[in-house]
Amino acid sequence: MAFGILSISYHLYRMTFVNKDLQLLDTALTMLKTGFDSFPDTLNTENENRIRDTLLEVSEKLHNNYPYFQSNYAGQMLKPPHAIARLAYMLALYVNPNNHALDGSRASSPMERECIDDIAAMYGWQNALGHLTGGGTMANLEGLWIASKCHPGKVILGSELAHYTHERISHVLGINFQKVAANNRGEMDVLALESELKKGKVGTVVVTMGTTGIGSVDPLPDILSLQEKYHFRIHVDAAYGGYFVLSDALSDKNQEKFNSISRADSIVIDPHKHGLQPYGCGCIVFKDPQVGKYYKHDSPYTYFTSDDLHLGEISLECSRAGAAAVALWATMKCFPLIKAGEFSRQLNGCHRAAHTLYNYVEQDDRFISLVEPSLDIVVWGVSADSLSEMSYKAKTIFQDLARKNVHLALIKYPTKLLPKNWDHVSKDADYVTCLRSCLMKPAHESYISELWYKISDSFDAMTR
Repeated sequence: MAFGILSISYHLYRMTFVNKDLQLLDTALTMLKTGFDSFPDTLNTENENRIRDTLLEVSEKLHNNYPYFQSNYAGQMLKPPHAIARLAYMLALYVNPNNHALDGSRASSPMERECIDDIAAMYGWQNALGHLTGGGTMANLEGLWIASKCHPGKVILGSELAHYTHERISHVLGINFQKVAANNRGEMDVLALESELKKGKVGTVVVTMGTTGIGSVDPLPDILSLQEKYHFRIHVDAAYGGYFVLSDALSDKNQEKFNSISRADSIVIDPHKHGLQPYGCGCIVFKDPQVGKYYKHDSPYTYFTSDDLHLGEISLECSRAGAAAVALWATMKCFPLIKAGEFSRQLNGCHRAAHTLYNYVEQDDRFISLVEPSLDIVVWGVSADSLSEMSYKAKTIFQDLARKNVHLALIKYPTKLLPKNWDHVSKDADYVTCLRSCLMKPAHESYISELWYKISDSFDAMTR
């Protein structure tokens, strides 16, 4: 196998500017070319110089970026695609399939359906219906759209810490979306949820398995118990945390939450977050394939080449990148979605990295923790007498670290949700700005001690 010469493993995951990727791509392109009678040159003679010059200009412009692919970037949720995903995506671009109708994606549509089957199986589902999307926003849009079709006129509920896209999508779809209070662990408050359910107007509850702010996981087992009583639909937004169902490093309580996903009605997961994919790869899966009837439409020219299901028949998006399906299929071929596999172990490493950082915070009175990380996001404050002073200090440290080429993130967190270990701080603002770190890269686990040293150094520089 051509990829064996690089032993697809950890070092391939890290972004490296070497020619080995291109050597592998050249080998694969030679194989691809044998499948076609004629394969047009992408670069022709008259344009080659112009293309080269433009690419060099693009390369220079791309210097104006943070080092998203390196360990010293531990801020926003930016996880570099694995080499296999990059290479498979580039390889597919030479064909440029469109995963709408089968005649435009004879190879990549079956690959996408294999991916969906494997993702559904990860949650214990068989014969589920789903497809890839351009991202989590579009995937959630389809989830809420189907929810509104199943329970027309009913309210959709989500935690106040759920992603803002749900409220915005609901507005676009003309759905009544309402927020449910969260508790001081950042999870949906079950008592507040039941208070809304008692009104008899709720059709769907959005359960977030990994909020993008602090990584909290809603209490799905408790919500499932309420479902038995109030008979509503459950849509799981696992765009960020969905792959952690494979982890064996979570707390027993969080493991129970993820194990309960199989009882939900629909799931969103983003392969372009923890799934090692380039951006443009989200996923929606429905437990009951009968919801496909809501997608039914007529196309006068696209669905004649096969009696098999065309993915455009179960998607609101029309043209979709077949290259995204090829990249995901190749990645899942190298890294199967199984517990105790290499992919699962990488997730465990991210989780351990978060807990190592959290423990540093807990043991240092210069800082104050927010919540124990459920997944791999850590949020913490800088100790001070008031929230406004804490916010100022967090911003100061954030800026000092950035000047040293160490990149964290900031988050504005509601004062009303602060845990009890913050009770001694003067609440002089409705929000407090905290430091936040998404430790999505497996390499972060070995970087935490260095990261903490640099955070400490920035704190000391601030107080000199």
